[in-house]
Amino acid sequence: MKQTLIALNEHQDQVLQIIKANQGLKNKVEAVQFIIKEYEENHMEPELRPEFIKKIQKKEKKGKFREYKSLSQLWKDVDA
Repeated sequence: MKQTLIALNEHQDQVLQIIKANQGLKNKVEAVQFIIKEYEENHMEPELRPEFIKKIQKKEKKGKFREYKSLSQLWKDVDA
């Protein structure tokens, strides 16, 4: 596990405390992890999400490569 030291101003610390309290989290570390998870699920593009990368790696291991003429064809194959 990585450790990171972050500097927060007073307002940011208060917001973190509010998130911690609202979500019933034990500490600020859990609050930061919650924020990261929420961002990942709601704001990251699908092709950057870890589950998408795992799907692509699984296809890569099978050795079944295809050429796609459109991105929609790729999405159909990945979701299958």
